[in-house]
Amino acid sequence: MTHFSTYDLVVGLGRSGVSMARFLKSLGRNVMATDSDASRTKEAAALEALGIKTRIGSHDQDEFDRADLIVPSPGIPLTMPYLKVAAAKGVKVTGELDIFSRHNTTPVIAVSGSNGKTTTTRLIGEMAQASGLSSFVGGNIGIPLVEYLMSGTRADLVVAEISSFQLDLAQNFKPNVGVLLNISPDHLDRYPDYKAYRDSKWSLFARQDKKDTAVINAGIVNFDHRVSRLSSRIVEFSPQTRNLNAQIRINKEIIPASAFQALIGGHNRENIIAAAHAVLAAGGTMAGITLALEKFTPLPHRTAFARNIRGIRFYNDSKATNTDAVNRALEAFDAPVILILGGREKDTDFTELIPGVAEGVKEIMAIGEATGHILETFETRCRVTPCKDMADAVTRAYDTAVKGEVVLLSPACASFDMYDNYEARGRDFIAQVNRLGGRP
Repeated sequence: MTHFSTYDLVVGLGRSGVSMARFLKSLGRNVMATDSDASRTKEAAALEALGIKTRIGSHDQDEFDRADLIVPSPGIPLTMPYLKVAAAKGVKVTGELDIFSRHNTTPVIAVSGSNGKTTTTRLIGEMAQASGLSSFVGGNIGIPLVEYLMSGTRADLVVAEISSFQLDLAQNFKPNVGVLLNISPDHLDRYPDYKAYRDSKWSLFARQDKKDTAVINAGIVNFDHRVSRLSSRIVEFSPQTRNLNAQIRINKEIIPASAFQALIGGHNRENIIAAAHAVLAAGGTMAGITLALEKFTPLPHRTAFARNIRGIRFYNDSKATNTDAVNRALEAFDAPVILILGGREKDTDFTELIPGVAEGVKEIMAIGEATGHILETFETRCRVTPCKDMADAVTRAYDTAVKGEVVLLSPACASFDMYDNYEARGRDFIAQVNRLGGRP
């Protein structure tokens, strides 16, 4: 990589990093981009064609140390040695949220939480649109926020899914409406402890003032203490675990249960309530909120119905990569569940599943690297069957289940021991379920 005399360094050439490099270049800045993954040849070539210098397959400490500004992608741990050395030498390290907020003039609704972020972000976007408010939906949901700045068009609202990784580098980002859905142990392989992860989530509201709104789940641990330190207008909502088929009341308005039949479970009731409050705070209407719910199609891999075979219902919840998500999925079913659990752990505490398993799980089909830990945790509490792969797990679950029961893939783990991502895991589950269709 040939050096500019001054330059910004983007670390990571995934979608976020590529967009950031393009955006910084569009501002007329000299930009370099680096990624240790040697397979990023297409991304590197596309950036080189724009005059952005790239390095793939390795990093160079000197390039970090000489940068004016370093922008790591959200997937890059802040403990990365190259970053730490450069920061210790005085190089400024910033993230995409602060760069976006520096150039953005559109009101922002930002959604964070351990679970439900993507569904809620999509709900808000569609509720806003149905209320007559044009919206750009992006962030951690898949479209980097700087793409909005480069699009040349302007919306009434930016609706952003925000991860804790993005918040970790935010010092100026201030959403007009912030939404915190829940906090449960996750990404503990990235944070020194659970408190650090919780602090990251709550930092969403750190720079809000009295003109801004914070929509927060009152069931979050230490809610009262945390909220007492905020300056924004607080809109709280309560955890939803009972009367799951009842209507939803927002202020004095009613959303009939018939409007959200496709979104099962207490967790989705919470998502709906949070989304509705956020949209109302941004100028939306109850009519628009209800209309959007009636038309809403749930995202795949999130407690999504897959198929009914011989009276056995199969559900794909591959996105459930932590224990809280699994507990929420289990709460959605009255029937006995055969649970497909496992994958690559993220310092997972499976004991948090014990009450839910005791109440509703008939048998666990254990898959992936976590199989041993699952056996150790549940073998005295529930029947656990080790399975060699997804095909084996689905077949055994089908053979075990009887009419009226549920087979649920809800792994509580990452997918990377067996798959490229949770989507691939979910697709394999569906493929194996469909393969059963011809069996008696």
